[in-house]
Amino acid sequence: MNDTAPTTLPRRPIRELPDELISQIAAGEVVERPASVVRELVDNALDAGATQITVRLLAGGVRLISVEDDGCGILPDELPIALKRHATSKIGSLLDLESVSTMGFRGEALAAINSIADCALLSRATGQNHAYLLEGQTGELKPVARTVGTTVEVKELFFSTPARRKFLKTDATELAHCVEAVRRHALARPDVGFAIWHEGKLIEQWRRCGERGSLPALEQRLADVLGSDFVERSVWVDFSTNATPGRPDYAPIIKVWGRVGIPDAARARADQQFCYVNGRFVRDKVLTHAARSAFEDVLHGQRQPVYALYVDIDPTRVDVNVHPTKIEVRFRDSREVHQAVRHAVESALAAPRAGQTAVVAPVASTGFYTENQPIAPYKYAQSAMHFDASTGHRVSDLGALWQPGSIGSGTSVPEPSSLISNPLATQEADRDVLASTHDTPGQGTGTPLPTGDWPLGRALAQLQGVYILAENAQGLVIVDMHAAHERIVYERLKAQAHSQSASSTAEHQSLPSQPLLIPATFAATPLEVATVEAHAATLNLLGLEITPFSAKTLAVRAVPTTLARGDAVELARSVLAELAQHDASTVIQRAHNELLGTMACHGAVRANRHLTLEEMNALLRQMEATERSDQCNHGRPTWRQLSLRELDTLFMRGR
Repeated sequence: MNDTAPTTLPRRPIRELPDELISQIAAGEVVERPASVVRELVDNALDAGATQITVRLLAGGVRLISVEDDGCGILPDELPIALKRHATSKIGSLLDLESVSTMGFRGEALAAINSIADCALLSRATGQNHAYLLEGQTGELKPVARTVGTTVEVKELFFSTPARRKFLKTDATELAHCVEAVRRHALARPDVGFAIWHEGKLIEQWRRCGERGSLPALEQRLADVLGSDFVERSVWVDFSTNATPGRPDYAPIIKVWGRVGIPDAARARADQQFCYVNGRFVRDKVLTHAARSAFEDVLHGQRQPVYALYVDIDPTRVDVNVHPTKIEVRFRDSREVHQAVRHAVESALAAPRAGQTAVVAPVASTGFYTENQPIAPYKYAQSAMHFDASTGHRVSDLGALWQPGSIGSGTSVPEPSSLISNPLATQEADRDVLASTHDTPGQGTGTPLPTGDWPLGRALAQLQGVYILAENAQGLVIVDMHAAHERIVYERLKAQAHSQSASSTAEHQSLPSQPLLIPATFAATPLEVATVEAHAATLNLLGLEITPFSAKTLAVRAVPTTLARGDAVELARSVLAELAQHDASTVIQRAHNELLGTMACHGAVRANRHLTLEEMNALLRQMEATERSDQCNHGRPTWRQLSLRELDTLFMRGR
C-alpha cells in the first residue's frame, strides 16, 4: 500500500497570453507543413483576381516558398496591416461571415506564417507607380520594381520553432504535398494558369484553358491535371435541384457538375476523389458518402471510385468557418446535399455505355418499320417479361424484347400503345417476326443483321454455356450472359418496386422478417441505444426487431428473412451505425436493393444454359437499353470489347 500523499500542484494565475505566443498557437492550427503555406498563399492570390500564379520552392518548401500572382495587389499603407492577426479584406461583418464567397476570410494565415518563418511581401497595387517591399521581421517598407500583383516569400519555415521542424518529412515528400495543394486549386480554376518551380526547374505547369464555369475549359484542365485517361474513362455530371415554390429560403437550387469515372476506372486507393463546394476543395463525409453510395450497384469489392465533383450552393446554406484550414464544411441541410450528389452521380452512371451510340427510330404513322430503323419496340414490350419469385424470368420471354434490325417494309409491327395494353399479343407478334426474319445463318431467307446497327453487335455463338460471342463494327464482343441478365432482372425489379411503393403505404413496404428462437443480445453503446429508440419504425421497415434488454444491452429478436443465417449482432451493429450517421431513407433503400439483388441473382439465367441465337440477340438488345448494364449487381463487368487491332496483334497480322 502506498501511503505517499498526492503532490499538490501550485496554483497558476490566469493571465493573457502574449501576442507572439498567440500567433504561434494559431500557426500550429494553420501551418502543418510547407503545403499548408502554399495552400493559404494561393488562396489569397485567387481572391486577388490572379490569372497566373507561379510557385517557387527550395528544399521542398522548407527553405523557400515564393508565390507570385498578377492580381490587384496591395496598397502601400495596407501592407503592414496585412501581417497583423485577424486583418483581412474579405469580410467586415457577421453577415459577411455567414455568406463567405472568397477562399480566405479568417485573417490568420499571414500573421501565423510570419510568426514561424522569415516572411516578406512585395506588391504593386493597380494604379500605383511602383511596388513596395515589406520585411516581416523588421517591418521595414521600401519601394522596389515590380509589375502589378503580389509576391509573398516565406524563408526558413519553422526557424523560430525548431522542434516542429523535426516533424517534417524528406524534401521529396514535402514537395509532393506542395504540388498536390496547387493541383487541387488547378482542378477548380481552369481560368487561371499555374506553374511550379523547384530548385530552379519547372516541374509542373497548367496553362489557362478558358473562362471559369466553362465545360470545355474544365474538361481540358481535368485532362491536363489528371491525365487524358481520366477524361476518356469518365462521364459528365450535370444536375440541378429546383427551389421549392414560395420557399426559396428553405430549398435553394443546388448544382452538381463535373466528371465521374466509370466503374472500370475505380482504383484501390481513394487518391483521385476531388470534391469542391463553391470552388473550395473540401473533405466532407456527406459528399464522400453520397458519391460512394451512388456506386453501390456497380462497384466491385472495396474498389474506390474516381471523380471531380463541384457543388455550387448558396453560401448562406454552408458554413466554411469550421476549421482553421477551411478544408471542412458544414451544411445547413446535409440530407438535401446528400440526395443531390447521389442522384447526380447515379444519373450520370445509369446510361449503358454499350447503348450510347444506339439511335431509337421513330415509329412510322403507318405502323411499319423500315430497314433504317434499327431499334425495335423492346422498351415498350418489357411488360411481356414474366417474373416468378421461385423460377425467375423465363429465358423464352427475352424473345419478346428483341426485334431484328433489318425488317422488310411488308412486315407489320403493332403500335407501341398496343404493346403496353396487350403484352401477350406483343410477345406472339414478335415471335412471329423472329421466326420469319431471323433464321439460322445460311438456311433462312431473311436479311442478315448488319453488325454496325447494334452497339453490342450480332450474336455468333455461345462459349462453354457461359459467354456469348458477338460481332460488331469494332470487332468481337464477349458477354457474361448470367451477369448481364442478372443486371437486367435487377433493374426491372427495382422499377417494379419503385412503382409499387409509390402507390403503397409504408406498412406494405416492410421487408419480411423471421423471429429468432433465442434473441441475440450484445453490449450496446449509449449512441446505439439512442438510435434504436429514435429509429424504431425504420428498423421495422428493414425487418429488424431490436429492443432494450437492459440499460446497456440490446436484444435482436427478429432479422430479415433473407439474412436469417447471418450474424444477427453484426447486422444490427452495422445498421445502427448507418442510421446514426446517415439518413434513414438511404439505409432503407440500400436494404431493399440488397433484397432485390438476391432475387435477381436467383432469377437470372444460369451458366451451362443453352440459348438460341434469338435469345442471345434479345439479351444483347436488352443490355443496350438497361441502365447500369455494363456491370452486374456485384460490380463485375458484363461485357468486354476486343477490337480488330487487338485481334490482329494476337495473331501478329501485318508484321
